[in-house]
Amino acid sequence: MTLQSLDSLQIAQALQALVRPGDTFWWGQATAEPLTLTQALTAHRHAIAQGGRLRVFVGIGLADTLQPEQADVLDFFGYAASGPHRALAKAGVLDIVPCHYSHLPQLIAQGSLPADVVLVQVSPPDAQGRYSLGLVHEYLTAALEKARVVVAEVNPDIPWTHGSVYLTEADMALCVAATVAPAVLARSEPGPAEQAIAQHIAARIEDGSCLQVGIGNLPEAVLAALHQHRDLGLHSGAIGDGMAALAQAGVLTNARKTTDTGVGIAGILMGSQALRSWAHQNPQLQLRPTSYTHDAQVLSSIDKLVAINSAIEVDLTGQINAEVAGGVYLGAVGGAIDFLRGAARSRGGLPIVALPASVKGKSRIVAQLSGPVSTPRADAGLIVTQYGVADLRGQTLSQRVHRMLDIAPPEHREALEQQAHSLLRQQGAVFVAQG
Repeated sequence: MTLQSLDSLQIAQALQALVRPGDTFWWGQATAEPLTLTQALTAHRHAIAQGGRLRVFVGIGLADTLQPEQADVLDFFGYAASGPHRALAKAGVLDIVPCHYSHLPQLIAQGSLPADVVLVQVSPPDAQGRYSLGLVHEYLTAALEKARVVVAEVNPDIPWTHGSVYLTEADMALCVAATVAPAVLARSEPGPAEQAIAQHIAARIEDGSCLQVGIGNLPEAVLAALHQHRDLGLHSGAIGDGMAALAQAGVLTNARKTTDTGVGIAGILMGSQALRSWAHQNPQLQLRPTSYTHDAQVLSSIDKLVAINSAIEVDLTGQINAEVAGGVYLGAVGGAIDFLRGAARSRGGLPIVALPASVKGKSRIVAQLSGPVSTPRADAGLIVTQYGVADLRGQTLSQRVHRMLDIAPPEHREALEQQAHSLLRQQGAVFVAQG
């Protein structure tokens, strides 16, 4: 198959010959979005849909490709409403699939989540003619196995990365040259709260630990605080620039990992050119599918697994909301519970949820969640704010409340304590005063 240089209209015409009305589209999320293809799809959606409708699975967004007005032809559904995709949720055109991230591959395989057409962004081929998926494996590999049509854009800025899945020309119905640079996860300097949280977490992490982190300024601040550590390992869903910096500083060696010794494991690379350059042909990094990165047995087999995830709010007993704020869906159930449970079962593991204690004067440590319970309190481990660490493991409800009050914003603690009495009474528990 010849690599074709096509403009947006020509790509749309080629897609029209491959797509059937009612088809469901999948593509890599965030930095892995094949922007040349997705922009052609959305710009010419009416012609490609051929009088019908098309479905699009939505993950984390970095580009503004998807817009609410496109719901005239496109039906959006997905597991997340992060970044620009929050606009879809606010407009009421995004139908959420509230499932654990680890369940996505099986749901695809059994047909509960259809996958007809998969658009991928790939690296140039190696000497053996293998196109690397570059920045992502995740659930995309499961979609590739089910898809009737695979369309690829080849981008010279995409690294060739080691992994378990590669594509050849025989796998592709259409292969085009990329005309748009890869999306980049923008970074900003962490504020005082994030830096304080990072220091609290770094003090708990031992040399030789294996890291799982989420994405954003707070996880990057934590990684920046670990440069005095030694022989850290990597097993994570997403990684960013901070992980590459740890590796280049000689801190991230994977030497003490009890599983995949010497190799860092990730599902997706979310960062900048610095991350892509470090990952290119790096034998010490492997991308793996969600069925491996989030597997319960794999995670529990890793000693000193430190899982660091975020939340929108946490209640006084440890229930965690990571999905809804102010009545708007803007997060996800995601993989937090997969990693928290894995870290809890890991020998020497640390299940951590970290968040600034307040935002715009409003406490994020609350008596009652304003959204769904994304992670039940039975799976809560260490909750960290800039005011300290609340280790909830093995604690009674009353003990949890006291520990959570200690890390709440000081100006909100008195009101929260008063609400705690009523909260525990409703749950058939008692509030035992400290003393």
